[in-house]
Amino acid sequence: MILSAITSPYLPQYAVTLVYMLQSTEYHARPYLAWYWRTQDFSKVAKRRQLWRTRAAQLLLIAVYAGMLLQIALGVLLIALWHWRGLAGGWAFGLALLVSYPVVWAHLLIVPLVLGRVLIVKPREHRAILAAEQIFKNHKGAKVAIAGSYGKTSMKELLLTVLREGKRVAATPANKNVSISHARFARTLTGTEDILLIEYGEGAPGDVARFARRTHPTHAVITGLAAAHLDRYKTVAAAGQDIFSVAAVLPSEDKCYVNAESPAAESFIKPGFIQYSREGALGWKVHGVEVGISGLRFSLKKGKHTLHLTSGLLGRHQLGPLSLAAALAHEFGLSSEQIIAGIGKTQPFEHRMQPYRLGGAWIIDDTYNGNIEGIRAGTDLLRELPAKRKMYVTPGLVDQGAMTVAVHEEMGQLIATSGADVVVLMDNSVAPLIQKGLAAANYTGEVRIEPNPLEFYTSLTHFVSAGDVVLMQNDWPDNYI
Repeated sequence: MILSAITSPYLPQYAVTLVYMLQSTEYHARPYLAWYWRTQDFSKVAKRRQLWRTRAAQLLLIAVYAGMLLQIALGVLLIALWHWRGLAGGWAFGLALLVSYPVVWAHLLIVPLVLGRVLIVKPREHRAILAAEQIFKNHKGAKVAIAGSYGKTSMKELLLTVLREGKRVAATPANKNVSISHARFARTLTGTEDILLIEYGEGAPGDVARFARRTHPTHAVITGLAAAHLDRYKTVAAAGQDIFSVAAVLPSEDKCYVNAESPAAESFIKPGFIQYSREGALGWKVHGVEVGISGLRFSLKKGKHTLHLTSGLLGRHQLGPLSLAAALAHEFGLSSEQIIAGIGKTQPFEHRMQPYRLGGAWIIDDTYNGNIEGIRAGTDLLRELPAKRKMYVTPGLVDQGAMTVAVHEEMGQLIATSGADVVVLMDNSVAPLIQKGLAAANYTGEVRIEPNPLEFYTSLTHFVSAGDVVLMQNDWPDNYI
């Protein structure tokens, strides 16, 4: 093991590892360098993914390989000149070049990225963001901001699916939810849209407030508040202040719709806000719920109106978002037939409670989940679904800051109540915390610690059999320990 750690920077794969680390940290120098300097064995970095060989990654690889070869050649030349011509200092300088090239190029790799970001990318992005602000300000359509610690992309896709049954709707793509993404979205608008759906990310204090000032929302949906990004926000309360700041720019408080099933959000809810939950939204009440592996069936009633709805979304926690989507669609003027058709088309977004078949087993892929409320929803769903054997798989949660211990112990307790016969934990720093929570809840099933996550996920078919239901929650990037 010690020999592997010493020799790993001198192996051909080392350059690929460097570019992989940079790509995994989204080409940001600070987290990349922090990861680099705490790594002991570079042959064991990529445990969960592999390098995505984009054009940028390929160019960086070529540059690193070329630079390393050049430094090696220069080192060999200096040693040769010392040997043949007696060049003073040639041996020492040559050896230094041969020994140091892995560290030198690990750092030189980021120089063009930093310079390019400061001198080219940032000024260009700033101009695009300013131009986009005017586009949003002048747009006559309803502009719905979607913010929260979790469930933002799913809520946006849900609203998009339902509202476009009767309106011209445009939405920010995938999970592109920062200022430059909003600016690129603005450039695609024609000005004839009835409704814009704009997802807000939150990575550091002030993000949501800044997005709100730049996109001028007329409505806002706050999907919930939970421990997330606490490496920057430090506390859930600080995240809540930022997320709920979107309400300050709305024309009225009753245009802010808040998930009433988020306990951490309660203290931020003002009297004028509209709350939604699995009980209903905007006066519509939920009745006759049926939960299955293929989705939900339920009815919404308001006065003399009844909507019989079917959705491909999984879990009772989706009743609130579905109710809000139907209620907002009604407010925006869609007919009952259009609402029923729109809800009927709703399907899980990729890696968010997404079911698929594998060798007779059902796999529920919720690997984009990243908070304790998602764990609560997932374990509730697993408990409710029938299965020959139930398996729960997780690496734990990242960016939990000072709440890491408490969150993972609670996570273990929630898993213990899920009815899982087997719990698979990835071998990392939080696995013992989850185990402690399992023990505290007197879990009696099987617990497996998986040392090789990538191998486990790619060989999942060998671990399951017909009749199994497997819930996979969360992801754990390689730059976390």
